[in-house]
Amino acid sequence: MKPSLVLKMGQQLTMTPQLQQAIRLLQLSTLDLQQEIQEALESNPMLERQEDGDDFDNSDPMADGAESAAPQPQIAEDSHTQDTPTVDNLEEGNWGERIPNELPVDTAWEDIYQTSASSLPSSDDEEWDFTTRTSTGESLQSHLLWQLNLAPMSDKDRLIATTLIDCINNDGYLEETLEEVTESFDPELDIELDEVEMVLHRIQQFEPAGIGARDLRECLLLQLRQLPTNTPWLSEAQRVVADYLEVLGSRDYPQLLRRLKLKEDELKQIIELIQRLNPRPGSQIESSEPEYVVPDVIVRKHNDRWLVELNQEAMPRLRVNPQYASFVKRADSSADNTFMRNQLQEARWFIKSLQSRNETLMKVATQIVEHQRGFLDYGEEAMKPLVLHDIAEAVGMHESTISRVTTQKYMHTPRGIYELKYFFSSHVSTSEGGECSSTAIRAIIKKLVAAENAKKPLSDSKIAGLLEAQGIQVARRTVAKYRESLGIAPSSERKRLM
Repeated sequence: MKPSLVLKMGQQLTMTPQLQQAIRLLQLSTLDLQQEIQEALESNPMLERQEDGDDFDNSDPMADGAESAAPQPQIAEDSHTQDTPTVDNLEEGNWGERIPNELPVDTAWEDIYQTSASSLPSSDDEEWDFTTRTSTGESLQSHLLWQLNLAPMSDKDRLIATTLIDCINNDGYLEETLEEVTESFDPELDIELDEVEMVLHRIQQFEPAGIGARDLRECLLLQLRQLPTNTPWLSEAQRVVADYLEVLGSRDYPQLLRRLKLKEDELKQIIELIQRLNPRPGSQIESSEPEYVVPDVIVRKHNDRWLVELNQEAMPRLRVNPQYASFVKRADSSADNTFMRNQLQEARWFIKSLQSRNETLMKVATQIVEHQRGFLDYGEEAMKPLVLHDIAEAVGMHESTISRVTTQKYMHTPRGIYELKYFFSSHVSTSEGGECSSTAIRAIIKKLVAAENAKKPLSDSKIAGLLEAQGIQVARRTVAKYRESLGIAPSSERKRLM
């Protein structure tokens, strides 16, 4: 092929590093954002936190770090928004022109560098508990091994017990058969199946009750055997679990009444005793670390109006270090001065990206509250249909931007803490030509199931008929889908003996 020059015309979207940084910060959760800010503070000497009580010159927002401060609370009824830079127009504004090159030095050296150990209480403090601040959640295996160390046992039996404990899953059940456990030992140890079974019975006496069981029947029987002998209906409950557990699981109460020759009230008390048992005893030992949710937005009602504000504690305020910024010389092109100038510019862009994130989050949260005031006043049944396009059109942004803002961002309301995506839901038509959100339909289904007759629970078809009577047109399979998403069992499994 002969090489030649060809002139082509096309369009290409180019994202500047500043825009990429703003988009990346926008989609971070609060905890991830705090980690990102901490890394920026450690890598950029021009950045520092604005501590409470610091006195700044408010004449220029870029000089005092006001750009990372939370915007003032907004009233949900007021949909007017100021023309402030956001992620969608990051490339259009020249924000750097408003940043003064010389910043006032108003922070003492000792105010900047503080030892982190000063916040820790002394070792002789009565309220200081090191384990509560450093220990992790206890696993089921470590809990069982701790009890094993307290039990008098030979070295051979202790080896068997340790192996059995390793085969117990998080629910508390023995995953391997006794034959497989016996074959796993060295033949020279000469360990028999009877010895393994005997050690298993010792482990099954540990806490929590029911641990080390091989199936559900054995798990429930172990828990019943540890109850006081004078427990009412104990022997009958043991018989039901041992001989008629499948019949009980299928809720065939007439058959149980015939086989046990009991009255309905007596069988009800036996079932209540069995229902107090734990089918997953291992779940009582919490081994995972707690997951904390930090709300990004706080919504409160004041004078019958809903106010929206950012969580001040979750939004750290940053500023450019005025002392380091004053070292930057305009006409100096040395390597040190160039490095400091670049760090200063990066610090300014990072602060501005935080401001853009806060402003965008504030706008989106305000529009969500304005749209879902019915939910805040009356609950889930008053939730309105809402999609990303509605909010994007209201704030003048792209749907992808709204998707980033609402991902892993949480709103604290008087009704609880919800992810921003919770307020978005699809809709179904009503008989009057209106729309009803899927969240409201789920709430209605949950309310209907809670009020149903336990002897005759509502089927999916019956629930669909009740919804249709309220003007909501929902198919039976849609009701089944919503019911399953709520974790509600089918009507055959919800049947109770009254």
